[in-house]
Amino acid sequence: MKISGFTFVRNADKFYFPIKESILSILPIVDEFVIALGDNDDDDRTEALIQEINSPKIKLIKRVWSEQYFIDGRIYREETNFALSHCSGDWCFYLQADEVVHEQDLPIIVESCEKYLNNKNVEGFLFHYNHFWGDYNHYLPFHGWYRNEIRLVRNNIGVESIKDAQSFRINGTRPLKVKPIEAYIYHYGWVRPPRVMQSKKKDQDGVYWGEENAEKEYAKRSNNFDYGALGKVPEFPGAHPDVMKEYMTKLDWQDELNYSKKADLNRDKFKHEKLKYQLITYIENTFFNKKEVIGYKNWKIIE
Repeated sequence: MKISGFTFVRNADKFYFPIKESILSILPIVDEFVIALGDNDDDDRTEALIQEINSPKIKLIKRVWSEQYFIDGRIYREETNFALSHCSGDWCFYLQADEVVHEQDLPIIVESCEKYLNNKNVEGFLFHYNHFWGDYNHYLPFHGWYRNEIRLVRNNIGVESIKDAQSFRINGTRPLKVKPIEAYIYHYGWVRPPRVMQSKKKDQDGVYWGEENAEKEYAKRSNNFDYGALGKVPEFPGAHPDVMKEYMTKLDWQDELNYSKKADLNRDKFKHEKLKYQLITYIENTFFNKKEVIGYKNWKIIE
């Protein structure tokens, strides 16, 4: 059995993605790690960070992002599919550049791949998610922040990344048949210094709206991203992956965060701040064992 890891990335260093930690988190269980490396800015060190890993498993393929896909995040899908097309494993493990796997979950991931290798009815595996917010102590176990997603897929069956690369389908249309596994993706995409977070959002929105439209919109906004009242966001009760420990020591923006329970809402509310989502979260957590019973699902679970 062979497992391929794969991802796409551009300007990870500049925008505070833990790309090196992401790769290292699953490197022990993959036979290769395919990386579609975008055309980084001159002041970005993403390629150097990846080269520091110094592993023969890493297959780095340099890419130039085409602006024709800078609408609705399609470029993310295109680059994900490119990386997937260069994977040679029986299974392909996708991690975005801000996603990390805990070392305690690696054995169950490998075990699941081995167990269902010859069961063609299983087309992928469904992971749980921890979304961190503002710092490494707060997370978002709320409806509207996806609690599960497909991150490991069978190769050579027509699996394609869809929309803005959040998930996968067969030939872009049919949902995958998946097995849920007790493993987590640690998502750090919302843990950045406020100024970097705002710059990253501007850059990201540029590939959804077009760069010119993003420039106009962000000219009206603050230079710093407002995470809101962290005092109303739950504290994470678990431990972070070992590969994140050194990276987490770089956190030095605590003084810029609001740890009270009172937020300035002279802005659009985040999903977890809206009464609708708070009510649905309460119902799901209280009566359905924290399972998302309504809303986003892009798979067919095999019991």
